[in-house]
Amino acid sequence: MASIIPFKISISEDKLQRLQQKLALTDLPSEVLDPTNPWSRGVPLSEIKRLAFYWQHHFNWRAVEAKLNELPQYTANIEVEGFDKYDIHFVHQQSPVTDAIPLLFLHGWPSSFLEVKAMLPLLVDGGTDGPAFHVVAPSLIDFGFSSANKKKAFNVEQHAEAYHKLMLALGYNEYVVQAGDIGYLITRFMASQYGPKHCRAYHLSNAAPAEPTATTHPELHTKMQTTPLSDRDLAGLARTREFSTHGNAYYLLQSSRPQTLAYSLSDSPVGLLAWIYEKLVEWSDGYPWSDEQVLTWVSLYYFSAAGPAACLNLYYENEHRVPSAFEKAKEWIDVPLGVARFEKDLILLPRAWNGTLGPVVLESEAHSGGHFAAWECPDAVVGDLRKMFGRDGRLFGCVKGRNGYN
Repeated sequence: MASIIPFKISISEDKLQRLQQKLALTDLPSEVLDPTNPWSRGVPLSEIKRLAFYWQHHFNWRAVEAKLNELPQYTANIEVEGFDKYDIHFVHQQSPVTDAIPLLFLHGWPSSFLEVKAMLPLLVDGGTDGPAFHVVAPSLIDFGFSSANKKKAFNVEQHAEAYHKLMLALGYNEYVVQAGDIGYLITRFMASQYGPKHCRAYHLSNAAPAEPTATTHPELHTKMQTTPLSDRDLAGLARTREFSTHGNAYYLLQSSRPQTLAYSLSDSPVGLLAWIYEKLVEWSDGYPWSDEQVLTWVSLYYFSAAGPAACLNLYYENEHRVPSAFEKAKEWIDVPLGVARFEKDLILLPRAWNGTLGPVVLESEAHSGGHFAAWECPDAVVGDLRKMFGRDGRLFGCVKGRNGYN
């Protein structure tokens, strides 16, 4: 059984001083100004100058670190078959409700375990008007304060194995999952490998279902021939096409030449800042990011135990397995799921396509929110989970002996 050890974030003074030195020595590029669309070529120079100056002169990592350490954090040494043992860092926020439902939260990129923070008080509360949850939010391997992987072919299957074993090590033989982005892929593989015996159900944002065809899903395909797409479906398809055409270059680079990109992200804190800040702004729905929040998110990558760019390796592995992780994740999996769509997310395929993923028990559509759903719209995500697993939900009592109520 994996040993569970309490953990506190503690970045060395040497690393903090080195960051200051690198910020002081930053060389900034020139810029072609476009007053009508200042973001058309990427992050405006004025934005990066402001953030870099704040990072160097005003950002107090020690204060941020102390705040982060208010979260109950641990590490567990987990063995992944055919690979190594990995120290997995995770938040484990337990509810005072004895029968709370174990919930695994899996982040994506450029997010971290921190994305769950706004949902924590809402999730652990409950037991009377709605179900309560014990929340486990790991740093994915190669992210945050979890171990680095240095072996080829460590893929979504191995990530799924690692976090499944983490839940077992915590005594959660049955659990549910909430995820988006890379976490979405890992969750689909967890459902396939460990559901429904252990992974009892899951809730997704940023779902990427298959288009129903007469061969793969004849009943659903027939129904769609007589049911026109809604205005929201059409808008979602337009959003998906726009992102695929103009916003997906990062994925192509990270999944094809991660090592080449890694040198810039590892050596230049401002390069890392620009790479991540662009996504925070463009992938969210007008979320009012403060400089403090932006630099906290970026610092978690800069101070990552595996290094700022280790996380890119999963993109490469995703696209170099056969079939690709996204293609494999489109297969039907007989584990109940909920799907949430947020207005400004990156992939917004027709609602009816969700039926190709598995037995859908809840679908929700938010008129705001973007790619970082748990951070931008915590109430909406928690509301879905309460509907799914509450007394009036279709999955009430699906985790044996844990219905989330007093």
